[in-house]
Amino acid sequence: MKCKICGNEEIIEENGQFVCKSCGCVFYEVPEEEGEAVIQEAKDAIEIKEAEAAAKKEAEEKAAAEAEAALKAEEERLAQAALEEYERTPIEETEPKIFEEGEPLYEAEKMADEPVEEEISEETPEEAEAEEGEEVKKKKSVLREVLDFCFPIIIALIVAMLLKTFVFANAQVPTGSMLNTIQEGDRIIASRLEYNFHEPERYDIIIFKFPDDVAAHKEDPTVKVEYFVKRVIGLPGETVTIVNGVVYVTDKDGKSTQLEDDFVTACTPTGNYGPYEVPEDSYFVLGDNREYSVDSRFWSTTNYVDKDLIIGKVKFRYYPSVGKIE
Repeated sequence: MKCKICGNEEIIEENGQFVCKSCGCVFYEVPEEEGEAVIQEAKDAIEIKEAEAAAKKEAEEKAAAEAEAALKAEEERLAQAALEEYERTPIEETEPKIFEEGEPLYEAEKMADEPVEEEISEETPEEAEAEEGEEVKKKKSVLREVLDFCFPIIIALIVAMLLKTFVFANAQVPTGSMLNTIQEGDRIIASRLEYNFHEPERYDIIIFKFPDDVAAHKEDPTVKVEYFVKRVIGLPGETVTIVNGVVYVTDKDGKSTQLEDDFVTACTPTGNYGPYEVPEDSYFVLGDNREYSVDSRFWSTTNYVDKDLIIGKVKFRYYPSVGKIE
């Protein structure tokens, strides 16, 4: 049921009467023909309440204004009274105080009037020179301590840089192409000096520059190319053929041999590839996880790794565990 005055639906019943929670209108259920009279009566009641509220508010505002005016008038009266009292009070002239000898302020004035004499150092030139020499020694001592602390660190950094540049190669394997020999995410170390003394051998695991990257950036050698990690399968002058996943190598004399594959444990190799005739100073490489390895079989510019692209032979894993890699 809606209020007939304001239209609000929050109507409560109290003692047979219906009261609107919004406007406070009280009414009864009446026949239809008496509805207009009830509505008018309710409206008149609301108007009376509104008029009373307006009158009350006006009276409160008037009282507040009168109180504020009275307070302001009182403040002005007090300020005027204080000003008149100040003007009536005579100002007594006082003579300056003369302090006698012995009083603290007398001594202070006397010291202020006396000229300040510069303190003359009684230090001899030899003593001054000795003191200066001592200061120089202290500064040299501090500098020496700093150098003694930094020198081993600098030497260690230089040695580490030389080792990384000329002796070892450090790399992280981002894929699982060499499972289960090298796990995805392993950090490995390769020897850069290994092939200074002998040629790469079959089954060596090597780090090398990706031939397709090298070919793509031939005009700009400053671009850093991607490094790959694979196992050497075919040597210079050999022919590599893959039949049903099994690798066969034919040497220069025409002798064919099936290669070992006991390190291929993450998958069962399939597919037929080749033959690949390995050029001189080049090598044919495969990943141990052969079904999921982008190796010599699938490169676009060449199927071989030139010896000049080989960084080194993988020797160790140092993270997440330490161990030798073969």
